[in-house]
Amino acid sequence: MGRSQEKTKSRYQYLAGNIALFTISNFVSKILVFLLVPLYTGVLTTYEYGIADIMQVTLLLLVPMLTLNMGEAALRFGIENTEMRGSILKIGLSFVFRADAVVVGLCIASFAFVSTDIKWYVLLFALLFISNSLYEFLILYFQGCEEVPIVVTGSVSSTAITIVSNIIFLLVIKTGLNGYIFSQVIAFTSASVIMLLLGRGAGLIRDLPENGDLKAKMLGYGAPLIAYSTGSWINNAADRYIVLALCGAAVNGVYGVAYKIPAILMVFQRIFAQAWQMSATKSYKDEKSGEFFTDMYRTYNSFMVILCGLLILLVNPIAAFLFKKDFYEAWIYVPPLLISVIFGALTGFLGSICLAYKDSKSMGVATGVGAVANVAMNLALIPHFSAMGAAVATAVSYALMCALAYKFVRKYVVLENNLLSDALGYLILVAMSVAMIGRIPGKYAVCSVLFAVTVLMNYKDVKAIAEKIFFAVRVRFNEKR
Repeated sequence: MGRSQEKTKSRYQYLAGNIALFTISNFVSKILVFLLVPLYTGVLTTYEYGIADIMQVTLLLLVPMLTLNMGEAALRFGIENTEMRGSILKIGLSFVFRADAVVVGLCIASFAFVSTDIKWYVLLFALLFISNSLYEFLILYFQGCEEVPIVVTGSVSSTAITIVSNIIFLLVIKTGLNGYIFSQVIAFTSASVIMLLLGRGAGLIRDLPENGDLKAKMLGYGAPLIAYSTGSWINNAADRYIVLALCGAAVNGVYGVAYKIPAILMVFQRIFAQAWQMSATKSYKDEKSGEFFTDMYRTYNSFMVILCGLLILLVNPIAAFLFKKDFYEAWIYVPPLLISVIFGALTGFLGSICLAYKDSKSMGVATGVGAVANVAMNLALIPHFSAMGAAVATAVSYALMCALAYKFVRKYVVLENNLLSDALGYLILVAMSVAMIGRIPGKYAVCSVLFAVTVLMNYKDVKAIAEKIFFAVRVRFNEKR
């Protein structure tokens, strides 16, 4: 076997192995949390869920921004600098603790301007930030150390503790929104402790001196990513704030719970994204990286399109199971949000290629343009179409962001895919969404036919890459025997 063939086999083996581990982590974690949605929608009011949703999306903005994306820097530099991982941990934690201090200071300062009831929620948010910032950093740090089993253990531990504490706080003690937040704080903190103990056992928690040159490189990589992470957050979360402001907390609660069905699609997106980020960083210098990237892009797109079509087809029965009482009406917002997940996933894929080449500027531009378009469309559409305007604005802005990211990636890799075929697949998903939401006669028959066409258009790409990965894993297994 030639050297290039050996490298190709190795790339697929590495990716397949990480996908397998992340699948365990995400399926166990996300599916169990997914099954808790009926509990949340049955116990919490739409107003309480709206408040919780705003706290969580605010967290998604502030953690990467205030930590200067040290988690992403730890992942990127940890893969290439194995001998300096102790210093990477020390540098990253210093930025995490500074961010915690800033949030606590701002929360205390805000007490002078808010009512007593709001002070309690501000305190809960500070606790949530401290626990989540540490957890998210450690997940990315151990991923950069290629200690995927520690990442999986941390993720599964967090989920298990969340479930147990939710049952205690929401069903036994019945503390409502407070219990919902407390369970997350306890879960993030406990999982972080578990990961640190496992990391120490693996020899990754060492008291190494802080490397000034490494710190400058990590800061130089992480700080420009603020534009990228902030733009991504705006595309993902700005609609919640505008819906809250223009339509109220109750409508925002219903709209927020609509994201729970797209979260099914995001489970698969996250599994692949975590494994792909590591593979892109390790493979971008290889001579046949373009072929590898093309294979994975086409397969990823095809798989996400097929799964999105299936979820659109089944949106009503899934919503009937998940959404209780006043939350059921959230199902109409789901189809456009599902489509936005596809474009968000592809943008993340393309972004990993840019970041492997240490080009965070291009992704900052792509997400920045998408964010501006998102806010503008939200402000234009929500006053006329309520939360449906937000859902459509999110899908369109993600499509724009994906198109720009695709253009920027061509500076480094030319992806050999059929753009017309891809566009037709997206249009079929839009047609399915319109048919489902519009309640046209025979909508299930129409959507079933369109879904069948989608499967026929895309299954070859999925089948081809599945065969390559299976072959690589089988060869690896035979070598070990």
